[in-house]
Amino acid sequence: MNEQPQGSVGEVARLAARLGFTAFGGPAAHIAMLHDEVVTRRGWVEEQHFLDMVGATNLVPGPNSTEMVIHVGYHRAGWRGLFAAGVGFILPAALMVGILAWAYVTYGSTPQGTSLLYGIKPVIIAIVLQALYKLGKTAVKGPLLAGAGIAALALYLLGVNELVILFGLGLLVALVQLARRDGGFSVKGVLPLAGLGGLPLVISQLVPVTLGQLFLVFLKVGALLYGSGYVLLAFLRNDLVLRLGWLTDQQLLDAVAIGQFTPGPVFTTATFVGYVLAGVPGAILATVGIFLPAFCFVAVLRRIVPAMRRSPWTGALLDGVNVAALGLMAGVTWQLGVAAVTDWLTGLLAVVAAVVLFRFKINSAWLVLAGGVIGVVAGLWG
Repeated sequence: MNEQPQGSVGEVARLAARLGFTAFGGPAAHIAMLHDEVVTRRGWVEEQHFLDMVGATNLVPGPNSTEMVIHVGYHRAGWRGLFAAGVGFILPAALMVGILAWAYVTYGSTPQGTSLLYGIKPVIIAIVLQALYKLGKTAVKGPLLAGAGIAALALYLLGVNELVILFGLGLLVALVQLARRDGGFSVKGVLPLAGLGGLPLVISQLVPVTLGQLFLVFLKVGALLYGSGYVLLAFLRNDLVLRLGWLTDQQLLDAVAIGQFTPGPVFTTATFVGYVLAGVPGAILATVGIFLPAFCFVAVLRRIVPAMRRSPWTGALLDGVNVAALGLMAGVTWQLGVAAVTDWLTGLLAVVAAVVLFRFKINSAWLVLAGGVIGVVAGLWG
């Protein structure tokens, strides 16, 4: 396989921008569209190498589909292609979300804006449930991992910090799996992990919004978030709702609804939150903060991923991290579902959306649009 760049920055930027405008449906759909474009249609990347890049994105935090686009840009056009691909994919979605954030701040409290989101929110819950189910079929490979996922859900609902859940359970699963392979280990070696479960979430009083702290919150999320983009909900809820008091659960769910409604990476939820909290400067800093680590991870992975993928320790750790991420997703879905399903109509919307998603192959964006229309109609009739 030739590792030398074979194409131009312009062609990489054009493809990335087109995907940024049209890639609905979440990370799995984005990667499928990318595969069709760069493997099947253009032949930029060999099938096996594309699969290797997919595997690499699962070894690091960050938005998987964005990292895949950046990987392809680097492969096709070198360092300049890396930046062109990432910016081309992120910018269209960020601009659209920014415009919707302005409309939300201006009109979101009016009956029209409230009605639109009233219909969208329960559909979002169904979409997250479908993602949780699909990811679970791949991630839960046996009783140990199933138990770790259930433990993650329970610990999250009990208020344990999400980073402790992710890495504590990931490390515990890795130790158990490697011990099985190597013939046993001492329980004393993992007892210190039990103490991590006693670290509660710190719920603080409302503190002023500052641009520096806003940037650091989203930089932390971009640097540490494993699993699906929907795990973003758990991270943001802990920092922005519980710890800092900058958002309410309703506002967070509104942000996720807008991020789901637009194409491109789900992480552009950060653009929405940043604008709501601090206007245009906040939107820019939040967007840069959450996506900056993805560029760094791709650059590093190009050199170290072969050794990481051969390591039994890394593979076992990832197994644990992935099921812990599913537990976080389940926990936050329950909490946000309570906020979204408030009457018989929202309950019906959630159930119908779930049935359609599980029964038919339909782009989730159409369901979000339908939910918004139903919400507006219900508002007019009410």
